[in-house]
Amino acid sequence: MRFRSRQLRVQILLLSLALLQPLIVLGQSFPGHAVTLICPWPPGGGADAQMRVLAETTGRYLGQKVIIENRPGAVGTVGAASLANARPDGYTLSQLTNAVFRQPFIVKTSFDPEKDFTYIIGISGYSFGLVVRADSPWNTLQDFLDYAKANPGKVTFGTFGLGSPPHTVMDRVAARHGIQWLHVPYKGTSEDLAALQGGHITASADGTGWGPFVDSGKFRLLATFGEKRLARWPNAPTLKELGYGIAEVSPWGVAGPKSMDAEVARKLHDAFKKGMEDPVFLKILDNLAQEPMYLSGSDYRKYALEAIPEQKAIVEKYNLKQQ
Repeated sequence: MRFRSRQLRVQILLLSLALLQPLIVLGQSFPGHAVTLICPWPPGGGADAQMRVLAETTGRYLGQKVIIENRPGAVGTVGAASLANARPDGYTLSQLTNAVFRQPFIVKTSFDPEKDFTYIIGISGYSFGLVVRADSPWNTLQDFLDYAKANPGKVTFGTFGLGSPPHTVMDRVAARHGIQWLHVPYKGTSEDLAALQGGHITASADGTGWGPFVDSGKFRLLATFGEKRLARWPNAPTLKELGYGIAEVSPWGVAGPKSMDAEVARKLHDAFKKGMEDPVFLKILDNLAQEPMYLSGSDYRKYALEAIPEQKAIVEKYNLKQQ
């Protein structure tokens, strides 16, 4: 009887080792070919540009190419939805932003940010601001708000999606002043800014992809949404210093599907960390008035778990849930 029991334990141990062996081999051999990094924004914008540079710099340290695949839409959460159905082999990754933590409370999504991702690394954070065309009559935020207040329903502003951080900021500003304006959501910053440039919307509340337009004199920056003024545009006040008590940025990072092998996740983390520290990537961050915001995989997951209830509260407070 003791012999049979010992024999059974040995068989279970051998079976466990057999099941574990493919994972060990995967970790040791990874990466064997190119890795796909989903950019959940359209080509041509600031988000796309920095992700392409990050893919290039990371590939140098990973030993394989990192290929960008654009999948825009749903406020930048199409990539997250793709991860929920991808194999956890390390070859399919996506950028995640705070919209991924907020969107499940706005509409039904195919992913759960608490359960469906392997958080690999935190990279940076988007800064936001409100811009108008330079030929508009508004030189300050107060000028713009006074006009919007006096002309209900006539002012339109674009963002990169319903429930995006700039959208909720603009809703909070409107609620304070009793303003009625129209939000026009786009798939990404490039589409939003093209609409403003073409005169199809009155203003744009978006990420710093508008920087080149401000620098060239085509757009006028009325206010930024962060904790402090952006060094690149020191004359533009923040909403916080104007008395609104609002400070909004959107950290972003890279994640894979759930249940990824720990060694694969580690190799990806190490390559992306070197990629984000590369001078070429740091330069494009500087051009977009962004800074590195490194988080390890465990710290990024911790950040996500803290952000999820915060985003739920925002959705409930501003009645963003779609029926």
